[in-house]
Amino acid sequence: MIFSENLILGAGISGIAAAYELKQQNVHSLILEKNKSWGGLLDNFTINGFRFDKFIHLSFAQDNYVNEIFFKSPLIKHTPLPFNYYKGKWLKHPAQNNLYPLDQAEKDLIINDFKSRKQIDVADIRNYEEWLRVQFGDYFAENFSMIYTEKYWTMQAKDLETRWIGNRLYKPTIEEVENGCNTNLTPNTYYAKEMRYPKSGGYKTFLNPMVDCLNIKTDSSVTSIDLENKEVVINSQHVYKFENLISSLPLPEICSLIKNIPLHVLEASNKLNFTSGYLISLGFSKPEIADKLWFYIYDKDILPARVYSPSLKSPDNAPNGCSSIQAELYFSKKSILNIASEDILEQTIEKFISIGLFCVEDLIVKDIRSEKYANVIFDHFIYDNRKIVIDYLESNQVISVGRFGEWDYFWSDQSMLSGRDGALKLINRFR
Repeated sequence: MIFSENLILGAGISGIAAAYELKQQNVHSLILEKNKSWGGLLDNFTINGFRFDKFIHLSFAQDNYVNEIFFKSPLIKHTPLPFNYYKGKWLKHPAQNNLYPLDQAEKDLIINDFKSRKQIDVADIRNYEEWLRVQFGDYFAENFSMIYTEKYWTMQAKDLETRWIGNRLYKPTIEEVENGCNTNLTPNTYYAKEMRYPKSGGYKTFLNPMVDCLNIKTDSSVTSIDLENKEVVINSQHVYKFENLISSLPLPEICSLIKNIPLHVLEASNKLNFTSGYLISLGFSKPEIADKLWFYIYDKDILPARVYSPSLKSPDNAPNGCSSIQAELYFSKKSILNIASEDILEQTIEKFISIGLFCVEDLIVKDIRSEKYANVIFDHFIYDNRKIVIDYLESNQVISVGRFGEWDYFWSDQSMLSGRDGALKLINRFR
């Protein structure tokens, strides 16, 4: 049996941030991580000299606490200029006010529906589909937003609530929509003005200043948790005693591990919905293959929802004279993919070749792998079920942090702050 007064489950950004903040307060902790390396969804993998992150990561953090740490690493600054692929045409992002490449007939349909859209107070909107129709009109909602919703969230828009939206979706005026129909020279209305990425080592390099002083034990998969006796079992054999527990594990995962958990809490955790994701990683023998930092795909017959370029994020992510792209394809228990992963990979490659992204002879690396937890799904029952689980953990003195620990729409900087705040909660117990 091993004793660690302060135990942290998971060495993703929130777990690392929690341990780092404790260290700053002269409080020691031990992080247990199931994988062979730390980083969680910020980790990366390398194939024949090509480095790929786990999902897209670019920092646009405004918080001074985050940036004081991130800026310790040499970085590259990008102006965000994303695009959208729609039926053979490339539209600047966001599409709703950058419709210039479309045929006039389709522009007219969008503008007419935009002008005649329902006027409903935001407080009276019942679901995401209604929100989309109110903001953009029926035609754009049905042919753009609702299709992308099913690809990204794996659910129909009517089955999602709306509190998560915030400033993530741009809401143009009719003048902006009409101007975007008449010219491609539109202002950049993306919600971030600058994106940052480390010069070398992948996105997780931003965390190096925190990790250097931490005690992280990898290859340590939690197999059971006894909150009454304050014990965590690792790899079905090693018992760790703790006094305080911080967890960044996804709520459904930690609930499945806790001994004698009340049935209603376990049931609530199992009702929390999330997307899983396939990562399709491609490397090329030429430097100019990847020409867009990232783009979104609206076509139903192309499986991935979005694509980005690791080699454009940083040249360090590809061998000299080469380039790379990585595509994300989402699925969930509500939307199961009945296609073998190798078939997904080959179908995606064929589609990308057909739309002119690259030629087959340029492809020198291809890989597909999956991650169980990609994003939290904001269905109509998320807040009730989340509260049941969080209240139970808090009543048992478990501090839950991070995107899947707090079960929220957190970017990496928000997950980092969640970990820090979790550590401060623990510090306050000592006072």
